[in-house]
Amino acid sequence: MYNHGLRLTGDWSTAEEIMSETFLTAWRTREQVREDGGSLLPCLLGVATHKADNARRGLRRRQLFLARQPQPPAEEDFAPRTVGRIDDARRLRAVQASLGRLRRQEREVLALCVWSGLDYQQTAEALGIAVGTVRTRLSRARKKLAHLAEEDREPPATRGEMTSAAAIAALPVREELT
Repeated sequence: MYNHGLRLTGDWSTAEEIMSETFLTAWRTREQVREDGGSLLPCLLGVATHKADNARRGLRRRQLFLARQPQPPAEEDFAPRTVGRIDDARRLRAVQASLGRLRRQEREVLALCVWSGLDYQQTAEALGIAVGTVRTRLSRARKKLAHLAEEDREPPATRGEMTSAAAIAALPVREELT
């Protein structure tokens, strides 16, 4: 749940909140679960997806509120202590930027199928859509990310790193396509 929330929001603390809210919701509605022996993972991932949407809307409202507030006085900006955290944050922003260019429905299907490992049927169940719709959205998302990776391709960095936002976002997709 944590990884799914992190992929959808790009924020560690929000992903923790999504995970805890998902399990709290599951606990509160445990009497409604049918005991057919099936996996609860698609249901939980569907709840987490909706919690991520709520978190995104809340963040947008907070940002709009803060944008209307007067700017605080400028303070000295202290650099983070570790280079690793800076690099991770840069990569996560790059991936989020590429994923942000996809439609919400395509991002959700991509997160569930590619990163969470659900099959088409489980993804369709989690999102409450048809299996054909899952396949179509996943195909479109893969094509868009591949196109973005080609558009944004930059020469490799000194150590062979890929720095293009779309290329980083498309890495898991490219591995699956080959």
